[in-house]
Amino acid sequence: MSLKLDTYIITNADIAPGRDHVQGAREALEGGADVIQFREKNMDTGKMIRVCQIIQDLCRQYGAIFIVNDRVDVALAMDADGVHVGQQDMAANIARRLIGPQKILGVSAGTLVRAKKAEADGADYVGVGMIFPAGLKKDLRAAKGVEVLREVSQAVKVPIVAIGGIDHSNAPLCIEAGAAGCAVITAVIGAPDVRQAAANLAQVIRDAKARLERGLS
Repeated sequence: MSLKLDTYIITNADIAPGRDHVQGAREALEGGADVIQFREKNMDTGKMIRVCQIIQDLCRQYGAIFIVNDRVDVALAMDADGVHVGQQDMAANIARRLIGPQKILGVSAGTLVRAKKAEADGADYVGVGMIFPAGLKKDLRAAKGVEVLREVSQAVKVPIVAIGGIDHSNAPLCIEAGAAGCAVITAVIGAPDVRQAAANLAQVIRDAKARLERGLS
């Protein structure tokens, strides 16, 4: 399965008060997002399905991929393109069995061992992080650095998506280390102009890939 995962935007309604999931997704898509992941822990299931259906329709209009975080039931209910599960969520092999072979399955895997297992369990891509310090407290001990991207990308065949503290300045480092794409929340959804932030991120990732291709040619 060939996936375009370059600019991977995770929605968050708490980062920018007054900007809901749909608005954030729409503006990110207008800026060139390749993937929208809906991530929400507190919304009731009925509303979640309705919101996800709107975002899925937007993604199809823009030719982007729509992924639901964690909630396999919601992804199936509204026919999402795929689902993403973390280490504390439903096991990847169970998620694959439930969604079937045609849907996209993403799996979080912060280590090489977990990445290999995710691939064996049917992941179409692996989310690797956290790469850089992220969040309000900037926990330096949790950051793995880009070396983990290089290690995982050389060991698995599925594409990997870097996540954790990524912004326009350090995204190229992730691409150079082997990431197929960069997943961000704050750098785009939390920006004053989501559309422009998404466009800028998409451009720096394209430029990084172009430099990499020139270096390999």
